[in-house]
Amino acid sequence: MARGHLKIKRKAIQPDAKFSSLVVTKMINYIMKNGKKTVAEKIVYQSLDQAALTLKAEPMEILDTVLKNVGPLVEVKSKRIGGANYQVPMEVSRDRKNTLAMRWVIGAAQGSKGKPMAQKLALEMISAYNNEGAAIKKKDDTHRMAEANKAFAHFARF
Repeated sequence: MARGHLKIKRKAIQPDAKFSSLVVTKMINYIMKNGKKTVAEKIVYQSLDQAALTLKAEPMEILDTVLKNVGPLVEVKSKRIGGANYQVPMEVSRDRKNTLAMRWVIGAAQGSKGKPMAQKLALEMISAYNNEGAAIKKKDDTHRMAEANKAFAHFARF
């Protein structure tokens, strides 16, 4: 019996209070743990302010540059074709690019130890702004993997 496709109703996210930006709100939501949004907001705002002081640039300009630098152009996805799994390189959409970039920057910040999260996130943003750091390494690894599996790109249409 065929099942009807249900459209999932998603709550629209609201822009944050300080910068009126949906990107900052998404970043806050990614950092939030156990529903503690005020703690996450404090971390994001402090890290953006700290990065702005260090780089002498606007916080939103820094965040946009970081997401542009870290966001991958291609990624590999597993496709099962003829009983074998292939890592097929696929182009990344703009939304997924931003999502992956945020996830990688936050993950790199959480991976380092010994400092408060706001400071770790600021340091990772500064590194990503300058095209270095763990998040940029992750992007380069993803691009390298896609380049290595370029031979399977013709499977992308399946």
